[in-house]
Amino acid sequence: MNIVVCIKQVPGTTKVAINPATNTLIREGVEAIVNPFDMYAVEEGLRLKEKFGGKVTVIIMGPPQADQAIKTCIGMGVDEGVLLSDRAFAGSDTLATSYTLAQGIKKLGGTDVILTGKQAMDGDTAQVGPGIAHWLDIPFVAWVKKIEKYDEAGKKMAVERMMEDGYEVIESTMPLLLSVVKEINEPRIESLRGKMKAKNYKPVVWNAKDIECDPDFIGLHGSPTLVNRVFVPVRSGKKEMIEGATVEEKCEKVANKLRDAKLIN
Repeated sequence: MNIVVCIKQVPGTTKVAINPATNTLIREGVEAIVNPFDMYAVEEGLRLKEKFGGKVTVIIMGPPQADQAIKTCIGMGVDEGVLLSDRAFAGSDTLATSYTLAQGIKKLGGTDVILTGKQAMDGDTAQVGPGIAHWLDIPFVAWVKKIEKYDEAGKKMAVERMMEDGYEVIESTMPLLLSVVKEINEPRIESLRGKMKAKNYKPVVWNAKDIECDPDFIGLHGSPTLVNRVFVPVRSGKKEMIEGATVEEKCEKVANKLRDAKLIN
């Protein structure tokens, strides 16, 4: 089975700063990690390989330092990694990102299943997975919590998809794209042998020309989403101690203050 896992590198902290001129994250000095939701996709790819054989390849779009995310996956047992890196990709929204990743997957050749995490923890849009499926014109199933069956001869796969009131089983032809949820597995840690391999591993690096991108669909120029302003929320407030001889007296004082503020009647 030929398995491709799409990953993203994200800040490893919630304490981020915004460049007011460009409306982008200031990444200098901020630890970068593999998007936690994508780790479940990597683990599921490895489990499919262990059960059915084949190869697992991770693909990521980002700056040169995103190769560290690939090395993390190599340490877990992934076979190969591809980095899509080009200044022309800068400023990509989810549509342009999904197009770029789809072009990279096309260059990889045939694939049986593409796995992604359900969303990225920095953007929380959950749009890149279905976007890739759109560009590749293949079936897409979201919120996958279990892979039920793989029919190699018939090129079909059945999966369980989480629903608000339970789950449903969906069978699809392959190739297909699955976005998985954390309930699907528990990601393994990097092995010592894997870390040794990852230390000297050099991923394949492709630019926009290598994957034959249309300039109209990549980067800021190819992104229809317009960001008006990005800012870090500032939380401010004050506290006050409510004094009283009894609980009832304190509650009455709180209620009066809420009435004065017209928060309750």
